[in-house]
Amino acid sequence: MMPKPKPLPTCRHRRAPGCAIAAALALPFALGEVAPALAQTAWPARPIRFIVPFPPGGPSDVVARIVAPRLQERLGQPVTVDNRPGAGTQIGTEIVARSPADGYTLFLGSIVHAINVSLYPKLPYDSIKDFTMITVLTATPNLLVVHPSLPVKSVRDLVALGRKRPGELSFASSSNGSSNHLSGELMKTLAGFEMQHVPYKGSPQAHTDLLGGHVQLMFDSMLSVLPLVKAGRLRAIAVTSATRSTVLPEVPAVSETLPGFDVVGWHGLMAPAGLPKPIVDRLHADTVKLVNEPETRERFLQLGGTPGGMPPDEFVAYVRAEIAKWGAVVKSSGARVD
Repeated sequence: MMPKPKPLPTCRHRRAPGCAIAAALALPFALGEVAPALAQTAWPARPIRFIVPFPPGGPSDVVARIVAPRLQERLGQPVTVDNRPGAGTQIGTEIVARSPADGYTLFLGSIVHAINVSLYPKLPYDSIKDFTMITVLTATPNLLVVHPSLPVKSVRDLVALGRKRPGELSFASSSNGSSNHLSGELMKTLAGFEMQHVPYKGSPQAHTDLLGGHVQLMFDSMLSVLPLVKAGRLRAIAVTSATRSTVLPEVPAVSETLPGFDVVGWHGLMAPAGLPKPIVDRLHADTVKLVNEPETRERFLQLGGTPGGMPPDEFVAYVRAEIAKWGAVVKSSGARVD
């Protein structure tokens, strides 16, 4: 029978031989306790998924693909855009809400995130509590565009035609509850005429029917529709911001004809709720720097967007204000999910 091992010497003095042995044996257990902290300081250690709740080609996708490679350069890990469209952005949004708050799932939130709170009777997530707000990436007005065959060159012309032919005009949107959908509903309310809403599964699909003359007009993000205007394929008649855009200063604002009309879309960087503060701080700092880099800033400005960068707490307050604002618009317009 093997002899019973002797107990380790008691550490009565830190220089005693037994103390060194005990410390060596205890080291793995101590490391196990601090491993989460070490892992956090080492973030990111693997690729990051950047979920976009819209299909490829639309304004949200454009923003994500401008930001992702630049964020990748700063973080030193791949940042992959993952398009998860469907159910008015609820599919992609719920994926994020149910993901671990470890910094490896990011989300491109937008104005739709605020609108859906009022548009849908029940969402599978809480639009505030289930997310960490990091910063606004860019804010962009919508552009009111019409098919060249439509005999209107101004908002005044459109209102007159809409009142003359109630219910005959149709406007496209990228989805139910999108800012371009609510822009049309707001015009109907302020101008006092009816037109049909035709939702699509993204801006590219809506553009196809608009260019083909199957629908007559659309409110869409300048990020998405401006190239078609510059190519002469669509006619721009107004911007939805309260004042004119520096990108198209010759195009009036809708508010010049319909006072009170003010719609500015936004895209922001979010993550699952509970994201550790060191990761939030790192992401915020890196994102503010990248959206204000001359190349990125110029890209956004060319597409009609204004670079963002607000702190996380201001972003939370902004989203809350947007939820209240769009709740009032949804109620007054009677907008609903078709």
